[in-house]
Amino acid sequence: MATRKTRAIKGSLKKKGFKESTNDHFWYVFYFNGKKSSIRTKISHGTSEYGNSLLSKMAGQLRISNSELLELIDCPLSEKEYSNILIEKKIIY
Repeated sequence: MATRKTRAIKGSLKKKGFKESTNDHFWYVFYFNGKKSSIRTKISHGTSEYGNSLLSKMAGQLRISNSELLELIDCPLSEKEYSNILIEKKIIY
């Protein structure tokens, strides 16, 4: 897995149905059909780039594979496709 800029990750999550809230970290919660889901991840204020370890943890939090996370960040994976993955895994309904 490669590295990704924090700015790119934040922008992509916002475009894919996640809403941001700020506390000691930036929290991103996935909304499906207008409803808050249990899918969430956080991004640290002080981190400008995410490497393999953090990206792998984020993929786990988002309940997708590492390669699917990279597709989500880089935009080949749309919000609808991400939702379909979660539906197939019976994580959201």
